[in-house]
Order: sequence, then C-alpha cells, then structure tokens
Amino acid sequence: MSLNDFTNLKTLGKGAFGSVHLVKRNQDQKIYAMKRVKISNLSIKERENALNEIRLLASLNHKNIIGYNDAFYDEKSSTLNIVMEYADDGDISNKINYNLKNKLIFDENTIWNWLIQLLEGLEYLNSKKIMHRDLKSANLMLTKKGILKIGDLNVSKVAKVGMAVTQIGTPYYAAPEIWKDQAYDYKCDVWSSGVIAYELAALRPPFRGTSLKELYCG
Repeated sequence: MSLNDFTNLKTLGKGAFGSVHLVKRNQDQKIYAMKRVKISNLSIKERENALNEIRLLASLNHKNIIGYNDAFYDEKSSTLNIVMEYADDGDISNKINYNLKNKLIFDENTIWNWLIQLLEGLEYLNSKKIMHRDLKSANLMLTKKGILKIGDLNVSKVAKVGMAVTQIGTPYYAAPEIWKDQAYDYKCDVWSSGVIAYELAALRPPFRGTSLKELYCG
C-alpha cells in the first residue's frame, strides 16, 4: 500500500506530530481520515508515540473511539500513514469557536449528550488499562449522526502499574498532579473531562494564563 492508492481531498488539520487529510481510497471510493507523520522530522520519542498510536488504535473497538483501518510506510515521501475512520462533523473545539464568534451557547441536552459519550469512551479506554492523557475539545470528533469519537491517542499510555510519572498533556486541560510532576493515574482523564464540561458551558477553559507559570499559579 502507498499514497498512490488514495486521492487526497483536503487537509483537515496540522499538529505537532504531522498532518491529517481527508482521503478517498481509489479501490472502493471509501472516505477516510489519514494522519501523515514525517518520520525524518521526529525524535526517537516522537517516533515511539506515532507507533504507539497505531498499536493502540488497532487494539480498540468502541463506537466512541476513532476507528483504525490500516497503516503503512510510504518510501517516496518518507511518511508513516495511519488510515482512520473519518468523523464528518468536525471537532468540538471548532464548535466552541463557532459559538464564540456568533455569540451562541450550547443547550444543556447537547452538553450532556457529548459528556455521556465522552465518559463512555473513557470508561472503555480505562477498562483496557489505557490512560488517554491528552483529552481536550480538539481531540473530540463528531459525526453528522451525533456520535462523539475520542481521537489522537499518540500520548496515551497502557498502565502496567497503578501510577505514572511523566509530564504530558495540554496545559489548559492537565490535572494538578501532572503540573506538579507527581504520580498520576486514570483520574487525570476525569479531571480533563471536567475541564471540557466547563468549556462547553462557558465557551472557555476554567484556568487560563499568558504563560505556563501564570497558568500553574492560577
């Protein structure tokens, strides 16, 4: 398999680990999201994270987790490509930004619906001893049928012991024990879910700052 087997329709987004594209598989005309990671630009740790995402996605099967289809290395472009389920209604971060721009709010039923689906997906991950560790509104995708999908598992961790001690996550959503470089467990994902709940209601995270130190102290 190579990139020649797909038609690139548009770029969906870019991040620290690569870019995500809307693609059509030429063989059957099916639509997917493809994460493309430029291996040569990554550190050893980042390469491990990219491979970790493939391993985790391939092992999961839940309606509230982005589905895995395939993965391959394309020699011509030197990219690792992960073919995933496409959530066709964008992510919750974009919904929040749209409401901010247009001075709208989410109704309570919508907030509860999304939070319940988030927690059902999170319960599934935790049942597999997986901590997501980077839950945020930008990592929660939606389908036009109203299904919420948790994505971006590249910093997730399979817990072999009860606690972990690494500095990860996105600052606005990270639990206090992560900020303090203390041991943490599955509760860090529950904290992040609470931050998302606040953000859905207020259209902004509860803790903000102009620097990491200010955010930590706040």
